[in-house]
Amino acid sequence: MGAINGTKRIQTFEEFVKVHALLLTASGLPENLHRLLFHKLAGDTFDGGEHFQIDPSEDGRKRCLVLTSDSMAKESNVFLVDHAWTFRLTDAYKQLHEVPGLVERMGALLCVDIDLNSDANGDGVSSHEESDKPDVVEILESEVREAREKGDGVFRWLELDDLNIDDEMLLSLELPTRFPDLLALSLYGNKLNILEMIVQEVIKFKHLKGLWVNNNPALANCDGELADAVTKELPELEIYNSSFTNNFGEWALGFCAGIYGKDNPGNVGQVDGSLQSAFSPISLPNLSYLNIHGNPLEQNSVGDLLDLLRRFSCLCSLEVDIPGPLGGSAIEILESLPNITELNGISASKILETRKHVIDSVLVPRLPEWTPDEPLADRVISAMWQYLMTYRLADEEKIDETSVWYVMDELGSALQHSDEPNFRVAPFLFMPEGNLASAVSYSILWPIQNVQKGDECTRDFLLGIGEDKQRSARLTAWFHTPENYFTQEYEKYNQKLKSKTLTLPTKQCSETRSIRHLDGRSLRVYTDIPHVEEYLTHPEFVVTNEPKDADIIWTSLQIDDDMKKATGITDQQYINQFPFEACLVMKHHLAETIQKAHGSPQWLQPTYNLETQLSQFIGDYNVRQREGLNNLWILKPWNMARTIDTTVTDNLPAIIRLMETGPKICQKYIEQPALFQGKKFDLRYIVLVRSMHPLEIFLSDCFWARIANNQYSLDRSSFFEYETHFTVMNYRGSINLKNIKDFVREFEEEHQVKWLDIHSRVRNVIRSLFEAAAVAHPEMHSPTSRAIYGVDVMLDSTFQPKILEVTYCPDCTRACKYDTEIVVGGGGFAKGSDFFNNVFRCLFFNENSQVSPL
Repeated sequence: MGAINGTKRIQTFEEFVKVHALLLTASGLPENLHRLLFHKLAGDTFDGGEHFQIDPSEDGRKRCLVLTSDSMAKESNVFLVDHAWTFRLTDAYKQLHEVPGLVERMGALLCVDIDLNSDANGDGVSSHEESDKPDVVEILESEVREAREKGDGVFRWLELDDLNIDDEMLLSLELPTRFPDLLALSLYGNKLNILEMIVQEVIKFKHLKGLWVNNNPALANCDGELADAVTKELPELEIYNSSFTNNFGEWALGFCAGIYGKDNPGNVGQVDGSLQSAFSPISLPNLSYLNIHGNPLEQNSVGDLLDLLRRFSCLCSLEVDIPGPLGGSAIEILESLPNITELNGISASKILETRKHVIDSVLVPRLPEWTPDEPLADRVISAMWQYLMTYRLADEEKIDETSVWYVMDELGSALQHSDEPNFRVAPFLFMPEGNLASAVSYSILWPIQNVQKGDECTRDFLLGIGEDKQRSARLTAWFHTPENYFTQEYEKYNQKLKSKTLTLPTKQCSETRSIRHLDGRSLRVYTDIPHVEEYLTHPEFVVTNEPKDADIIWTSLQIDDDMKKATGITDQQYINQFPFEACLVMKHHLAETIQKAHGSPQWLQPTYNLETQLSQFIGDYNVRQREGLNNLWILKPWNMARTIDTTVTDNLPAIIRLMETGPKICQKYIEQPALFQGKKFDLRYIVLVRSMHPLEIFLSDCFWARIANNQYSLDRSSFFEYETHFTVMNYRGSINLKNIKDFVREFEEEHQVKWLDIHSRVRNVIRSLFEAAAVAHPEMHSPTSRAIYGVDVMLDSTFQPKILEVTYCPDCTRACKYDTEIVVGGGGFAKGSDFFNNVFRCLFFNENSQVSPL
């Protein structure tokens, strides 16, 4: 970006454009609005309030922005939007507690303080709201009277939603005795806590076809358990919590088609045959609308379902998950069902014109959830991901390693999502003095369509992101997307992993020869690594400053064709890199390598490449949530060191939004690690690789523990504490160094285990890891490659080793600086000054000193 001399403020439009040219281009703001933006920035003009108003939506749980001007033409104006909160993720929790008024403003802006603004009676509901709730008994008597007046007096449909019914009240109502012929019962949004009691009552309704018990405390962690229990005892149940059961038939599809409902519940004793016979043009000749959202219909093929729906000549409006039971393309569905004029609320002609394959306009917003006693700061941290935007600072020299997140002010945050937005928003850094030091961050807002008074103003939350970048899956951060689809994707992926079996490479006698000069000359080593230069003192190795003159190249840099050309390095020289070693040292490739060979071994936590496997991950997350399993995950950039941009969270929208700061893997967090005196730790091992085919690998007897500074905790506030959840303190915090002999002795005493048993498991895991690379990537082998890798291992609470990552050219400072008593192998004493001598002797002379073959 440009600059102006000294600290003189920008005075003219020309100076503004010169300094901000790149930023203006990146924002996408039309050129005809650049001058207006300059004047508003120079005058600090926030005039959005003259054109818009903020209205509540979703019962006060969200807000929307509405145009109050008579009209606004496309690209006719631009507005400044202030940033209410700007932060780096590691500082978020601290700022909410320390910046005066911040947590209160954010609570109001994110609509997570609504129960704090009422006269709470202790359960998050105001006394006034309680008094407004109708009496349950009165509702029942009214419903019975209505049934008698309108029909045959038999009561078949009962809705008791949001009435604060608890377990004791449900029993006292004696619903099965009073209404034995119920076909549909809804107890949505009440206060039922005891799972067994719900099952006991609902299974008494022997003819029940539809049951809704969503949003009750009892289902928070065991919805699947309740579903299994009631479907087993109620063979006629077709709909459970808005999803089809395996017994669905005419009644369920009739309900989705709007044929069955409160006014026409159907009859007891209807016989359901196959889908084709029960749900047919003969039984439903006038079917014009069908909603099968959220239902997999997995026992029917796509072709069979399309054939069936084609026979309904009146069917013109259809709502269905895409991808889903009718396939993965809206266009293909419409081409197969030519009578459909509206699909998921959008006209068929428009879909065919835009060639849009995935239609998601009917998605329900994901609203923040919290418990009444949850602190306001925790609510903000949980809800903020649906509002945050991000950028990363950069100048001519470098790009900032950590992203900046921000929340727009009340006006900007009221903009809701649309696939066809009428406004666009972009971050903009104004530098009034022409340099980064004077920068002030804003967002800029402008119309990209003609807008009329009263229209809702919207933006695309995923601007520029199409299905090639998993758009539909990423919308899960803001909307309830079809869980069944993601569950199926996860189950297919999981089944594929389970089917993997590794064919081990045949163990062969070593063919790798020593490269010692027969005439006694020293091997020349070129290195750019200070510790190698300092500690490689063995007389048969001599350091040279010229790469082209060296026998061995030992470098921290990537040696590619360009580097070979620039330095004169040849294919005959030995280098400390293996071809395609990215399959180990890049985190997403490491997981792929292991999964390709071993499937899902115990020693690798479930791992997903979010760039390609987001749908499978969401399915896994949903299954865990439904089954009440721990859902804590760690996000790691593909290829960043020192835990940069690494986050621990159980928040699904957070995981999806964090994709925006760069490619990442999402790995199941080891929530119950083995601890050392209450603190988390991991182990760094050094693996020497002499050959990939045959596989010749060695483990250095020198390894070390890296220990966190804080006591381990799973409190949500601790997820932002680096020194609680991370162990690498070389670059921040104070290093908690522990002599390995003392560490092992104290660990054995604390946990009553033998370290040699643990070490044996670690050796087997590391061997399995490199076997996976040898089998999955035979192209790694190179006769002139020798290398060492850092392998980081963590133990879970059962002392099962887990592979965390593999590092190329690992930092061996601790191995070189400290003399160590060896606690594995043959024992003895390791002098730090001999570490690289032993490494080079093993790799190049086939001499094993203080290393052991794997």
